[in-house]
Formats: sequence, structure tokens, C-alpha cells
Amino acid sequence: MMGDRVRVGFVGTGGIATGFHMKQLKEIEGVEFAALCDTRRERAEEASRQFGGRVYTDHHEMLDSEEMEALYVCLPPDMHTDAEIIAAQKGLHLFVEKPIVMTMEKGKEIWRAIKKAKVISCVGYQMRYMPAASAAKQFLADRPVALVAAHRFGGIAGGPEHWWRVWERSGGMLHEQATHQVDIIRYLVGDITRVCARYSLNVLKDVENLDIPDAQAMVMEFKNGATGYFAASCALTKGGYSGGVDIVLRDMILRFGQELTVVPEGAASIKLPAPGMNIDQAFIYAIRTGDRSVIKSDYYDALKTTEVTLGANKSAETGRPVRMTLR
Repeated sequence: MMGDRVRVGFVGTGGIATGFHMKQLKEIEGVEFAALCDTRRERAEEASRQFGGRVYTDHHEMLDSEEMEALYVCLPPDMHTDAEIIAAQKGLHLFVEKPIVMTMEKGKEIWRAIKKAKVISCVGYQMRYMPAASAAKQFLADRPVALVAAHRFGGIAGGPEHWWRVWERSGGMLHEQATHQVDIIRYLVGDITRVCARYSLNVLKDVENLDIPDAQAMVMEFKNGATGYFAASCALTKGGYSGGVDIVLRDMILRFGQELTVVPEGAASIKLPAPGMNIDQAFIYAIRTGDRSVIKSDYYDALKTTEVTLGANKSAETGRPVRMTLR
């Protein structure tokens, strides 16, 4: 790396890549877009016109041909195969969008490659970088939690051909979208040790090419003794999103959502800190300085969140509780 210059590549140039990460990276001085890869060449070309970078349709060719310091992998969960492993072996720092894998076996394989190469890893759980998350984490540091009550209700992503609707590709709403809420719960309350889940497909049976559950419910046991539950549904096909995390403490509830509040009013005061680095700024800063402390979810930590949602899927399939193995 020459000075503060950081050359980045992308595997996957869909909405989260172009509409979020590339826009934020473009604002960071010294970041250059080296190469962009997408199986849909026209999508990569459009991204290249906006941000720069040589266009590829095969990430193997891109990783063999280009010199860069970091790689963003922004793919559907079933398409995380070898890009991370090859990049780590080449010494590239890795930013991986959630959900990171469809199986724990693949996740552990990728983590071993990252650990062996000693590269910096960061996973796209941007809720951790919100001022509200910092304030809530500090607020909860010395307060025992009784109960976590959380939900995410929304609609169906994409059209009839979209991978999100297909169980084998997305793992369902809990694994694919609500992973953000599950992760922020882990971040605020602590590691989850066991889950029990039940799913159903009851009101969206007529939706074309959809085989994911339209209702998912998961009970969580935490390492610190707390109990929690999470409900997810994609039944709101005409709008009406609702989501949030309520953390029940003694004599009060910490409510984490669009705002951070404590109820009842006057039970406690909580103040938001000034905004810090966003997730892309933190990743680039860590690469430039070697300071990994600014990374709030590395690959191994994200794998813990993945184990929870995949464990819930297994529990729903078998009808039995599933215990987490990562420590």
C-alpha cells in the first residue's frame, strides 16, 4: 500500500454495494476502486461508471489480475463460496456482507483462512455503529437483563425470480434480514447459548416462487441467564413495517428502535454520544492503522450471530432446541 492509498475491489455490485458501501467509500480520501465483479456484467459496468474500477464477471480472474488491499464481498448468502478464502490467502483485508454463509461448515472454513492469513475482517452489521447502540451498550453494562422482546415484520423482497424468496438460497427472513436485529441483541445483551424455534407458512401460500416461512418465532437463552424471544414475518406485502427491540430490566424497559428510550418516563436517563465512524470508515481506518479495535463485528463474531439464526432454522426443522457451540 502506497501511503494512505487503499485500493478496494468488490464481488457483487447490487444495491447494498452501490447504494451504501461504495457511496460511503467514495467520501473517504485515498480510497480507490480497483475492480468490480458481478455475474451481471451490465450491473458492474453501471457501478464502474459511477465509481470507477475495471469490470469483471469472474472473481477468480479479478483476484488473479488486480492489485488491491481490500475486498468487499456483497453476495446472497448461498453464493459465499471461495472469494473470501482466495482473498485471505492473497493477504487482502475482507469486508463481508451479512448473512455471511448458509452453513456453519463453510463459515468455519472461511474463518480459518482469515485467521491463518491474519487479515482484518469486518462484517456488515452497521447497526452496531449507531450512536444509539453505543449508548445502549453502556447503559446495560452494569444492569442485569430479565427479558429481551424483539420483532421484525415486513414484506417480501424482490420479484418472483428473486433469490430472497427461496429457502435454499436465503435461509428465510430470520436468517437473511432479521439477522441485523439478532446481532444487535447479541451486541447489547451478550452471547446466546441455546435457541428453540417454530416456523409456519400460512398466509402467503399463493405467492409465486416463495417457499420461505411467513412467520418465525424463536426463544433465546443467554449466557448471562436472561431469556428472550424474537418474531419475524414477511406477511406485510402492502407495507407497514414494524421492528424493534425491548430489553426488560428491573422497573424499566430500554426500547431500541428508530429511537432509544427508557420507559416509564423518568425511570432513568440516557444520552446519545456524538456520531463516530461509520462502518466503512472504520474498516478503512483499521487497514491504514492496524487498529482492529474500531471493528465492532469481525468475521468470527458475525459467525456467532450466524450460528444463532441457522440454529433456529435447525430447531424449527427438528422440533428440538439447538445449543450454540462457538465461544
